Amino acid sequence: MPADEATVDRVRVHLHGELAVTERRMFGGVAFMYNGNMAVGVVGDRLMVRVGPDAWRSSLSEPGVSEMDFTGRSMRGFVFVDADALVGDGLAHWVEQGVAFADSLPPK
Repeated sequence: MPADEATVDRVRVHLHGELAVTERRMFGGVAFMYNGNMAVGVVGDRLMVRVGPDAWRSSLSEPGVSEMDFTGRSMRGFVFVDADALVGDGLAHWVEQGVAFADSLPPK
């Protein structure tokens, strides 16, 4: 499913001015890399967020959040956030979660 361009644009606006951010087409959508590490992406109308293994389980208890499972197996450390959970400050919250985790990793 192609990335929802409105959601991609919202992520771009939120990350505007971040010199460490690049975009890459992957997973059938658009991924935003921070210092070369995947932080967030847009697949269809959902946001894919790299929260890391320590925050993974608690993130799953948040409204609109589910396991990321492209291959039928859950990818620990990554979650999908439904479009309904991205309204208002929801998108900013999740983008910041992904950027914070990517920033904790060594640059690539």
